[in-house]
Amino acid sequence: MTTQPGTIALITGAGSGMGRETARLLARDGATVVLVGRRQEALDAVAATIREEGGTALPLAADITRTDDVTRVLDRVRSELGPVDVLVNNAGSASSVLNPQWTPHDEWRQVLEVNLTAVFQLTQAVLPDMLARNTGTIVTVSSLAAVNPNLLGGAAYGAAKAGVRNFMTFLHTTFRNQGLRAITVLPGEADTPILDNRARPPAPEERALMVRPEDVAEAVRLAVALPQRVVLQEMVVAPTRQRDVSADLEISRWAGAPADAKSQT
Repeated sequence: MTTQPGTIALITGAGSGMGRETARLLARDGATVVLVGRRQEALDAVAATIREEGGTALPLAADITRTDDVTRVLDRVRSELGPVDVLVNNAGSASSVLNPQWTPHDEWRQVLEVNLTAVFQLTQAVLPDMLARNTGTIVTVSSLAAVNPNLLGGAAYGAAKAGVRNFMTFLHTTFRNQGLRAITVLPGEADTPILDNRARPPAPEERALMVRPEDVAEAVRLAVALPQRVVLQEMVVAPTRQRDVSADLEISRWAGAPADAKSQT
């Protein structure tokens, strides 16, 4: 089962991790993939790999939190390739301060802008073409932090991922009878570059048992490749083994805290 040849798929956060692997899989299936991310150099490297594997890719650097950038990207895709058939909202961001007692307001806003508002803006941009053609697929990578929020991801990240899960369910219930498939993927702990920014980055032996980017990419590929009459509304992709995160949670509780915070508790 593969993606229909000629499909135009736009993937955000495509320069690394889940976005990169998703783009590679969809390109192997015959889709023309539009790679969107902040770093042109990283996108160019992914595009080169896809072309070496026989696929077609268009790398476009953009800040998806900026409406002007989203408009610029969609205008270019429409003019050069045509309307977007598949949108994969994969880009994500987490705050460095995880405890809401001390999370700076600018960090809170930034996390919600990347994980939630940008998904809304991109969806709003592709929705008219999809509804006009009575077909289209929007996949959003949320997180199990939407279901079980804790200090590993932080307050802002959990709230944003819950919000985007709610938004995707709204799209499903509102537009399914107009041919739109709205799909939420909920990965558990995954070995991606975002782990390097944690209060305690997991050790290599811990990462070895986590979900890998290609595992999530395979789930996205399945959801996209199924016949348009079928929607996998929500998918959980979690590690088989559950590791003990109690020490991580305690370290995360105090990340970014004032120097005298512990003495006040």
